[in-house]
Amino acid sequence: MSQQYRKDPDAIARLTPDQFAVTQKSATEPAFRNEFWDNHEAGLYVDIVSGEPLFTSTKKFDSGCGWPSFTHPIDPANVVEKSDKGFGMIRTEVRSAHGDSHLGHVFNDGPVDQGGLRYCINSAALRFIQVADLEAEGYGDYVELFNTQEAK
Repeated sequence: MSQQYRKDPDAIARLTPDQFAVTQKSATEPAFRNEFWDNHEAGLYVDIVSGEPLFTSTKKFDSGCGWPSFTHPIDPANVVEKSDKGFGMIRTEVRSAHGDSHLGHVFNDGPVDQGGLRYCINSAALRFIQVADLEAEGYGDYVELFNTQEAK
């Protein structure tokens, strides 16, 4: 896991308008009309800009909110929390640590038996890598996360 992740200008140039708005301008994509809200495949979710690993399908759950929801990140050091006082409310924004991409928000209404958090993440900020492709995509160190009893 020695790869260096960074905000990549070439990756930013390849973003779709929606991906750019979400990751670079802190926009929010529509609920239930985004790529991964209902994805049930096994794999790794990485920052679309930097490639840093953020979440696994083993920690994804159906919160009913219309966005991908996770109980916790793979490595908390890859997710930065910031206070967000926009839209007349106080929320906790989450951003990727190395790519500085806006990911979404974290709330305290997740599954209690898994820590009680719900990371509500925009699909547009993520790239999904299926387990079978992890090695080829340079994420072979993460395969073990899908081979444990906890992942099943």
